Amino acid sequence: MNLYTTAHLIKKMPGFYSHTQKVNGVNLHGVIGGNGAPLVLLPGWPQTWWSFRHIMPVLAEKYTVIAVDLRGMGDSDKPPGGYSKKDMAGDINELVTALGYDRVHIAGHDIGANVAYAFAANYPERTGKLILLDTPPPDENMYRLPMLPVGTPVYPWWVAFNQVKDLPEQLLEGRFGLLLDHLLDKLLINPEAIGDFDRAVYMQHYNRKENIRASNAWYQAFGQDISDQKTYPKIANPTLGIASSSNFGILDDFLSHYFLSYQMMEVEGTGHFLHEEKPVQIAKAISDFLE
Repeated sequence: MNLYTTAHLIKKMPGFYSHTQKVNGVNLHGVIGGNGAPLVLLPGWPQTWWSFRHIMPVLAEKYTVIAVDLRGMGDSDKPPGGYSKKDMAGDINELVTALGYDRVHIAGHDIGANVAYAFAANYPERTGKLILLDTPPPDENMYRLPMLPVGTPVYPWWVAFNQVKDLPEQLLEGRFGLLLDHLLDKLLINPEAIGDFDRAVYMQHYNRKENIRASNAWYQAFGQDISDQKTYPKIANPTLGIASSSNFGILDDFLSHYFLSYQMMEVEGTGHFLHEEKPVQIAKAISDFLE
C-alpha cells in the first residue's frame, strides 16, 4: 500500500476532502474543508498541497480552505504549456468560479506566491485579501541574481538549473530525493520540520520525468512573467507579506514598489518553508489578517 497518495493522506485530515475540477482544459486537484469565507492556499516547489497540512485545520475553523495543486503539480495535470503565472492564475479563477465563489482570499508560498500575485493583479475584483509567504514574484530584479555564490545565506542555483530543458528530468528521474534533501536541509532552520514521511510525499511526485518537466516549466516561464508584471497596475487589495529573516528584505522591497499599501511580518528562527517550521505562528498571522 502506498502511504503517500492523496487517498491515504486525506485520512489524516479530518473534515477535508479531495476534489478535482476541469479548468482551462486541465484537471486541477485540491483539498477542501472548513466553513466560512473561502481561502485559497497555493503551494510552491518542490511540494504539493500537503505543505499546508499543519495550518489547514486551524484555518478551517473560520474559513473554507481550498489547498490547490497547481498546474504541473501533485495530482493535477501536467500539460505541455500554460505555465506563465498569468495563465496559472486563470486556472485558479476558473476553479473559484466552478466552486461557486465570487471572491476569495488567497495565500501563496514560493511559486504559489507568484500565482497568488498574478491572481490579484488580473482579478482584483475577485480577490479579497492577499498573503505572500516568503517569496517575491518575478520582476526585472530576477535578471540580477548572481551566477556565482556571493556570500548570501542561500545561493539559488536551482533557478538557473530549472531553466534548462530536457536535461534535469534525465538527471533527476528516480533520484529527485537527492535534490529534495539538499534543498530542504539548506533552506530549513530545523530540518525535522519536514520529516522523512513528508519528504516521501513530495518525492513520489517529483521523482517522475513528467513532473520534473512540468515543475521546471514554472521557472522557464519567468521571462514571460516578468513581461506580464510590467503591465500590472499596483495592487490595491489588502496585502500581507510574511517572510523569514533572510527573505524579509527582498519581499518588502517588492511590495514597496508594486503595492499601494501592505503589511509585513518577519518570522524569526525559520527558513524558507516557514508554514511548516512555524505553523502555529503562520496560521495565527493569516487568521488575524483575514479578520
